[in-house]
Amino acid sequence: MATGPGLANASIGIVNIGQIAIRVKDLERAVAFYRDTLGLKFLFSAPPKLAFFDCGGVRLMLSPAVAPEFDHPGSILYFRVPDIQAAYARLEQQSVNLRSQPRMIARMPDHDLWLADFQDSEDNVLALMSEVPGK
Repeated sequence: MATGPGLANASIGIVNIGQIAIRVKDLERAVAFYRDTLGLKFLFSAPPKLAFFDCGGVRLMLSPAVAPEFDHPGSILYFRVPDIQAAYARLEQQSVNLRSQPRMIARMPDHDLWLADFQDSEDNVLALMSEVPGK
């Protein structure tokens, strides 16, 4: 692999994230959670056990682990919401496993960053995030 001045900064043309895979144990249960509880737009399913959702232009793929090395929770996905208190209350009404209440994480020059953690139906940790305009 070649390295040297300028090569470390060379672009390979990445434009954005096109798809994120989320490991699931029970595909039907996970589809119901992402579609009905989180309200993501279901796009399509494909064999053998794949389901796809749209999340603001990023496609989420739900699938069981295809090999033991992939059978573990994934990275935390942070879902941006305009009103974290209302989104948290909605998840609470739907009996979602909430790990933390909304809390301010950082005060930025033009907004405050708020987060709240929860688990999906497959025990993956997810989070709500909201950028609340500063006062």
